[in-house]
Order: sequence, then structure tokens, then C-alpha cells
Amino acid sequence: MGRIFLCPVLALCLLPSGVQGDGADDPFVRATAAVEAAAPRAQADPARPVFHVTSPAQWINDPNGPIFHQGFYHLFYQLHPFSDASGPKYWGHVRSRDLVKWEPLPIALWPSSESGEAEIWSGCCTLNGRGEPMIFYTSIARGRSAMDHAEQWAATSDDTLLHWRKSPANPVLTEALHGEKKIYDWRDPFVFHDGRNTFLITGGNLNQAKGGQAVVNIYHAENPELTQWTYRGVLFQHPDPEARTAECPNFFRLGKRWVLVVSPYGKVQYFMGDFDATTCRFQPRARGVLDSGPNFYAPNTMQVPDGRHLVWGWVNGFPGGHGWNGCLSLPRQLSLSRDGQLRQSPAPQLSKLRGKPIKWRNLSLADHDQVLSLPKTNTLELSIRIDLQTAEAVALEFRSSDKQARPVELRFNGSELTVMGVKKPLPLAGNAEELSLRIFLDRSVLEVFANETVCVTKTITPLAADATLAIHAQGGHGMAKLVEAWPMKTIW
Repeated sequence: MGRIFLCPVLALCLLPSGVQGDGADDPFVRATAAVEAAAPRAQADPARPVFHVTSPAQWINDPNGPIFHQGFYHLFYQLHPFSDASGPKYWGHVRSRDLVKWEPLPIALWPSSESGEAEIWSGCCTLNGRGEPMIFYTSIARGRSAMDHAEQWAATSDDTLLHWRKSPANPVLTEALHGEKKIYDWRDPFVFHDGRNTFLITGGNLNQAKGGQAVVNIYHAENPELTQWTYRGVLFQHPDPEARTAECPNFFRLGKRWVLVVSPYGKVQYFMGDFDATTCRFQPRARGVLDSGPNFYAPNTMQVPDGRHLVWGWVNGFPGGHGWNGCLSLPRQLSLSRDGQLRQSPAPQLSKLRGKPIKWRNLSLADHDQVLSLPKTNTLELSIRIDLQTAEAVALEFRSSDKQARPVELRFNGSELTVMGVKKPLPLAGNAEELSLRIFLDRSVLEVFANETVCVTKTITPLAADATLAIHAQGGHGMAKLVEAWPMKTIW
């Protein structure tokens, strides 16, 4: 793959107006130089994903502020530009015209040291009532604890989303809005619209001393510029007493339901139900887990012009010391099934990354392996349809000649899916006996979609570029009705 890091001259040409960027003490210049210096080593690492969004180098975590504007999908992310370990956060930035090929852009936001900012945490991007692109984020001041003292700040841009200015109204939300109520871990603003109303939600908890009482708070915009807000109380209180907080809340309408996504220091959860815009209360009717794997967290969503909703998550759990750490999940399309269940599928645009396929049809499965030779790469997509027939279970295993790489193992017994030790109930609907899998192997990242209802994301040791897929049935006979495998191209 080619080099994708920005030339420092280009980055400086794209500086927001009013930022000089010509001194060694300028935070943008220092951050850009640090990423640029680390990029050759990072991009030479054979474990670094090629069709997942990454920073050119260094540490990234939460996806931030996805938005479609003026013909581009824009996606931001939490970036620590000075190390491949976690540290003070900036906002990195990429954009795409088609969700397939992505362009790395200069760092969008950085802490305003002259205003006392130490870090800028997660948030969202929207259009205010004047049609201006506007970012909301959590600002952490120097010397203050993020747990019990944070503010919500804003920045605006021209239509390119390249030139950001911190709002002169900052902080646009402070703890004074809450009166005598104390909210801990108050962060991660997310803006949504309902009719003519604009609302903002944040995560937090109400009882830090007792380990947390996780809540999502809601605010109503009082002016078109979105710089004046009224606190409307608690939108939602997490029903699980062990939930310590509700990080990175997202709230949006999907069909006739409202969906709330929260990250409670564990697997990402979603709740579906009804929203009353008058009382600003959400009544959940169903719940589930967005991703059952151990390496998916802090997702962020967007609505595209045709009404579809997409979501990205942070893929974590990579080893340090390689000049890069972390990537974003594939874009996932969210929908509701006929019975009102949440469905997730890879964005259909990803098919444009496919190379020439290899196909097998109607493979009879018994207790001995069917071994299939895959395209000669470790960046792969597979689509697999299996009919259990009389089998008690079906097992799949990706193997390669690299003895350091643990085989990638999946097993399905008709009611439960197991992916690399992660177990998740997956009952088949009605009399159906068919399992439908979409599997993505991107060097050190594994993403599995099963029947559009179960997702598992896991970091792995990359297989060698000579992988095979072994499939067999257990306790009877089954049928692999279709196995399709594609080599996948880079997104850069």
C-alpha cells in the first residue's frame, strides 16, 4: 500500500484562519510533526489494517462526529498524536465521497492552551440553525478532574469542515445548568433533532460515591446558533445497578422506534423504545448488545441523506510499540427487522473493495474437514451460507503457515455462535436452519456478522497470506450452500 500521511506543507496550508502554525510551540504544528514522524514505521507494520480507518500513525480511540456534508462523508476520531499509547486527546479527521476510499486530513481540533484546555474529548458534528457545521465536544481543563469537572464546548467551520474556530460562547454548557444536581463523568455530547426541536444528550452518573448511577441527560437548544441550552433532566437511567456510567450516548429514530446506544465500561448496549419530546423522557421496550466481542467500544452514528443510519466503533486491544494503535470498525448499516429487532450489516459500498472472488457451492459437510484455499492475502471478506441439515453443529477454522498466528475459529450449534471463545446466543427464526455469515479479516482485525443480528469484533494475530478455511459438521451432515471469498483492497 502507498503512504497515506499528510505532507507537513499541505497540513500547514490547511490551517484554520487565524492560526499561524509557524512556531515550534504551536500545538497543531507539534502534533502534525509527531504524527508525520511516526507514520513511516506505523505504515510499514504488517499488522496494521488496510481497509479499516486508522490514523496515519499513533494512538486513536473513539470515532467522533460522523456527518455527510457537501458531498463528503466526514469522520473524526480521538487522537493522541505524540505516542501509540493513550494520552491527551486531539481530533483527527478523514473524509470520503463514497465510504470506500478515504482521505486523511489535517488534525481538526486541538486543546486551546491559551484558554486552559488540556484535552478535547469525544462529541458530535451537526449543522446549527444557521446552516453552519458545528462540533460539540467535552473540554477538560488543565489541573481539573475529568470525573467531576468538565465543560461542553463548540467549534464552527466553513463548508469544507477543514477550518474550525472555537466558539466565542464557550463553554456552551456548564454544570451551572444542573442547579444543585451533581453529575459525574459528564461528557460526550450528542445532538439530535426532532421536528423543530434540537436536543443534546450527555452521559454521566449521579452517585459516584456508590460506584455510579448511570444516566443519560438531555438539554434543549434555545437559539439557532446552538449556544444556549436548557437542562431538561434525565432522559434515561440505566436499569443495571452495576452500570457505572453511560459513555458516548447516541440517540436517533430508526423506523418507528427510538434507539439509545451507550457504552457503560463494558460491551456496548442499545435500548429501543419511545421518546416523548414534551417530557424529554425515553421509555425503553427492548435491549441488546451492539457487538459481543471484547474489542469494540464507544460507537458513533450518523444519518445519510437517503435516511439510512450508519455506525462506527473503536476497535481496541492492539499491542503497543508499533507506531500505531487502534482503528475504527467497518461502517455498519442499522435497520429494524419486521419483528422490530435491531439489525446490522456491513455498508453495501464495501463491496467496491473486493477483488476477484473464489466460489464454492453445495459442499457436503461431514465429520472430516473440507479444506478450501483462499485468495493469497490476509485482507479478506467471506460470505458463507450453511444449512445445518442433520448436523448438531458446524465448525469453521481459518489456518495459515504462520505458527505464531492462532487459528480463527467459529462454531455454530443451531442456537449459539462461538467466535474465538466469544459465545453469543443466535437462535434461528422459525423453521430456518441456515446460518449466514459475513466475515472480514483485515490483518489484525476480525469482524463477524451472523444473520445480521450478532456481531463480534476481535483483534487477532495476522494470518499468513496463504490461509485456508476448513469446515466440517459435527454429529451429522450439513451443507455449505455457498462460500465466497474476496481479496480486499486498501481504502487509502
